[in-house]
Amino acid sequence: MTAKNLLVELFVEELPPKALKKLGEVFAQTLAQSLKTQGLASDAAAITPYASPRRLAAHVTGVLAVAADKPVAQKLMPVAVGLDASGNATPALLKKLSALGADASVVPGLRRENDGKADVLFYDSLAKGATLAEGLQKALEAALAALPIPKVMTYQLQDGWSSVNFVRPAHGLVALHGADVVPLAILGLTSGNTTQGHRFEAAKSPVVIADADSYAETLKRDGAVIASFAERRAEIERQLAAAAAKAGSNLKPIDDEALLDEVTALVERPNVLIGTFEAEFLAVPQECLILTMKANQKYFPLLDASVGNAGKLTNQFLVVSNIAPADPSAVIGGNERVVRPRLADAKFFFDQDRKKTLESRVLGLAKVVYHNKLGTQGERVQRVCAIAKAIGAQLGGEAQALQAEQAALLAKADLLTDMVGEFPELQGIMGRYYALHDGLSADIADAIEDHYKPRFAGDTLPRNPVGTAVALADKLETLVGLFGIGQIPTGDKDPFALRRHALGVIRMLAEGDLDLPLDALLANAAATFAAVEGFKANNGALADFIYERLAGSLREQGYTAQEVDAVVSQRPQRLGDIPKRLAAVRAFAALAEAEALAAANKRVGNILKKAEGTVAAAIDKGLLQEAAEVALAAALAEVKPAADAAFAKGDYAASLQSLAALKAPVDTFFNDVMVNAEDPALRANRLGLLATLHLAMNQVADISKLSA
Repeated sequence: MTAKNLLVELFVEELPPKALKKLGEVFAQTLAQSLKTQGLASDAAAITPYASPRRLAAHVTGVLAVAADKPVAQKLMPVAVGLDASGNATPALLKKLSALGADASVVPGLRRENDGKADVLFYDSLAKGATLAEGLQKALEAALAALPIPKVMTYQLQDGWSSVNFVRPAHGLVALHGADVVPLAILGLTSGNTTQGHRFEAAKSPVVIADADSYAETLKRDGAVIASFAERRAEIERQLAAAAAKAGSNLKPIDDEALLDEVTALVERPNVLIGTFEAEFLAVPQECLILTMKANQKYFPLLDASVGNAGKLTNQFLVVSNIAPADPSAVIGGNERVVRPRLADAKFFFDQDRKKTLESRVLGLAKVVYHNKLGTQGERVQRVCAIAKAIGAQLGGEAQALQAEQAALLAKADLLTDMVGEFPELQGIMGRYYALHDGLSADIADAIEDHYKPRFAGDTLPRNPVGTAVALADKLETLVGLFGIGQIPTGDKDPFALRRHALGVIRMLAEGDLDLPLDALLANAAATFAAVEGFKANNGALADFIYERLAGSLREQGYTAQEVDAVVSQRPQRLGDIPKRLAAVRAFAALAEAEALAAANKRVGNILKKAEGTVAAAIDKGLLQEAAEVALAAALAEVKPAADAAFAKGDYAASLQSLAALKAPVDTFFNDVMVNAEDPALRANRLGLLATLHLAMNQVADISKLSA
């Protein structure tokens, strides 16, 4: 059977741009995987996805016209049921064979095999391989069903009676195996070898595809379309860089991967042009101008890359046009006219907002609902103020506490400004600008912007202690409040982004090495909800939630599951100590004595769990009888003070490594001493000795977790 390359294209109306890249990948991968599963393509087949605003396509190498026949083993029934005493087929066996399209002539060739219970009859046959027409029809249906489309539309076909459901109306289907058309039918379409090119600039209409391998080149030549998403994206990047260099030697387009993907999904033949706007608009905060150009117009603002001005917005921008006229002035002029009202709106909002101080807006937060069980934004701000003030006092005394309280009071005020009402993404950012305009200090202004940080994985942390206090307070209020009314994330559902808030708290405490015990932080935050009806502090579950996020984050950073469990299971209150504890555990695990001590610690823990009542970590030397328990007590008396002193200084590695001296006496103790002695006093003293050992071993981490 000769293999040829396959090309399938579905031609549709403009697809959702933010979903296009994923749609193209899923379409190609699902189609190819179905062909592989049916034996029409090998596992080594190369898959090339194509996706443009008006088409989804896939090129698959080495596709067979007919799949190879497959051997099929059909389990029939036990020999005792299928054959009589003379070895002839019973009616039950004949009926089963008839259902499979066979008759009594195959009975002598039936295979016998024991399935562990009895001898069973098997019918071995060859299943005809699928033809490409059958298999590709199935694969295409699977590919369309797998597309990640949140919502489909229903539209009528040309007959005026029938209707189909798809993300956008489909108008053409190409299916070529080499140069041969594969007959397919879907969405009211039948396959052929013609498609449509660019709406305005195609050289030919329709575009005839001679064979599967000439698809991309023919579409580019005759249809003025770059079919490959990746190739079109690379071409836009190249043109952006070239246009920026043309506009000015120190200029560069804004770096935004999501915008680049979206623009790639909007054009079939990119043509980058340079536009300008009035320099007077640069008096508006550049974040506002950049956002309106990116979000509303899909433009790439040009930034100054020169030393001293790096990242500063200029009054030029780049447009990725879908047409390339000989004279682009009309296109450029049209885009400049369109962007001007947008920038004027931003300037108007900025000017109007500055007529009122942030402080004057705070009372208005009492009219904004935060959560129907937790009250208004005004009530929330009061809680955040109290938490931030307490944290500020712990971090920097009374002066910092007052700054944190003031920043927390004003942090949400920009939610009531016109600019943030138009562009919610600018909350915090605009608060900083308005705070500076009101004459507030840079520390407070920065804290207002930074209290949302870190907003996502890899985001920067607040730039000063005041911002850290307010950011911690804001996130702790959210976590404690929502856990207190039962809004706990389950599975993939996390509507209030509590996982992100928890990771933000972890990062600030750990990376900032802040001397703030976690349980005390949660208790302090919970106290601010005393007046909230229906609130019931759930700090135990919240602490579990935070430590689970911490463990996951540490594993992602490259620590082993054993190392992470050893440290996190102890629930250290000072998260800034965790990197040092992990380093100490890793160093301890490298010691020759580590494995034996970890196993012994695990054994001690199990013994103490089974003991009746609470075991006090106390030793009565007068009750030490066996030489091994005397030796262990003496070793503990020597090792524990050194380990405690190292732990108190934060030298966790030295604290753990000092335990190596306990290996020999611990081994001897378990070999020679019966812990559960009949004498209650002896038994209690030996349990007390083990409890003392357990405490000494587990100050830094639970080393039993290192035991295999």
